[in-house]
Amino acid sequence: MGYRRKLTNETEAPGFVGSSFATWLGAQALLGLLLLFATPCSAQELAPRAYWPAPKGTQVAITGYSFSTGDVVTDPSLPIVGVNSNISRAQLGFLQTISLLGRTANLVVEAPYAWGSTEGSLEGEPARRDFSGLGDLVASLSVNLLGAPSMTPADFQELRKKPRPILGASLKLVAPTGTYDADKLVNVGANRWAAKAGVGSIFPLRPKWLLELALGAWFMGTNDDFLGKTRQQDPIYSAQAHLVKRFKPGRWASFDLNYFTGGQDTVDGQVLDDLQRNSDVGVTVLWTFRGRHAVKLGLSTGIVTKSGGNFGNVLLSYQVRIN
Repeated sequence: MGYRRKLTNETEAPGFVGSSFATWLGAQALLGLLLLFATPCSAQELAPRAYWPAPKGTQVAITGYSFSTGDVVTDPSLPIVGVNSNISRAQLGFLQTISLLGRTANLVVEAPYAWGSTEGSLEGEPARRDFSGLGDLVASLSVNLLGAPSMTPADFQELRKKPRPILGASLKLVAPTGTYDADKLVNVGANRWAAKAGVGSIFPLRPKWLLELALGAWFMGTNDDFLGKTRQQDPIYSAQAHLVKRFKPGRWASFDLNYFTGGQDTVDGQVLDDLQRNSDVGVTVLWTFRGRHAVKLGLSTGIVTKSGGNFGNVLLSYQVRIN
């Protein structure tokens, strides 16, 4: 028995009904697409300057908006085709720079809200779901291990003038606090804990140029209420490279590239054919003005997609230094 009725256009539309494994494959594919768009724990992130330090005591408030649109490319045997999404995501964030054992460290808290629609075809029937809600709360800690001890503003200005190699490590934790309804296929929250461990390095090149490299691994907890079933996911391993051009202090642009693999799902003991081996490319520009204010613009698109989301993304954020 498979899914044989259209989804309604209401945000609170009922969930999928059906017990065939094909139906669950289609359900997993749609939910996986949403998670890649709407949660902060997406392996497809492109994050230049993630390990660039700041003076001790720096506080930054961040507001952001992103819009993603595109489709998901899945195995032809799956009962879902022609998926397309238009998803918006607003986010509030706060950064605090501290000294941790004499090293520069950044604490970041992020609170997202997402809304949009996902539509496609499941077992020959058109399917659409509109949704909105709070995303999962995210907390991150990054520490510079080499090249960036805890700094005064004067020390930081010297680093800006003469960059040196930097090595850092980070830990990101995602709590299952977002909107989630166990009877619905499409949810903004993931209903599971997730954590990402990462390391990154910065290498000065020619004057005004930097090369940034980062490795990371996502580890996801179990969602024990995935449409009445249990969903588990293998770790996702990622690599990022960013070539950064500095124009003036606080003004830069980067060319961004990533690759990630893993993330194969198991639903009630059934291993799905959704191993990810994907890559994205993008550009990011940050421009400061009036000393304390900055605007960031990011554009990215998928270039290799084995499984998961293949989409374009636009990000615009505003940052203001409080202290």
